[in-house]
Amino acid sequence: MLELRGVRYQPATAARPVLDDVNLQLQAGRLALVAGPSGGGKTTLLEVISGLAEPERGTIRWNGETLNGRQRRWLCGLVFQFPERHFLGLTVGQELRLGHRRLEPERMEGVLRRVGLEGLSPQQQPERLSGGQQRRLALAVQLLRDARVLLLDEPTAGLDWAVRSDVVGLLGDLARERVVLVVTHEPELFRALEPVSWGLRQGRLSPMAPDALRTMPVSGGRA
Repeated sequence: MLELRGVRYQPATAARPVLDDVNLQLQAGRLALVAGPSGGGKTTLLEVISGLAEPERGTIRWNGETLNGRQRRWLCGLVFQFPERHFLGLTVGQELRLGHRRLEPERMEGVLRRVGLEGLSPQQQPERLSGGQQRRLALAVQLLRDARVLLLDEPTAGLDWAVRSDVVGLLGDLARERVVLVVTHEPELFRALEPVSWGLRQGRLSPMAPDALRTMPVSGGRA
């Protein structure tokens, strides 16, 4: 279980805390969702959990053990809203092999199959993949790292309707075996998964009622 207790984070340039006394518990088995408007602190929450930023107050624990930033970076896999900006490999194969002294082809193929990229050539250039494929590739990288906590920043943004549905289904499947936290301003897209949900506004996190997503209209697709 991943647990945040009393987490507060305020950059030097901010007039007020971006995260203010945030408490959160996340467990494998069910997708977790944090919804809120743009600029409400959602991305900052992921950066703090993943060890890219340090809270000035509060603790972050994994199975009861308090973790420092380095430990959180090993534990968590962060998939950014625009993962293509963070790819370092010139090919899909290079991207998947980064950080591995040796990676068996069978394992690579198995992970690609897991995220719905079976048959993708390792020689393909990541920048030539579609938006949905790029998000799947970023997930594959984190699965090869065996990240126990997957953190996703707006994973459906900019995708067409069919691809959105596929990505949502994949995340629901992955959440059965590891902690998966999605931050989004489109929470209605995930309502079929019945996620455990919170709202984040002005740095404060509060639980969302179980039926809240059912009352939200489902957004239409985008090209």
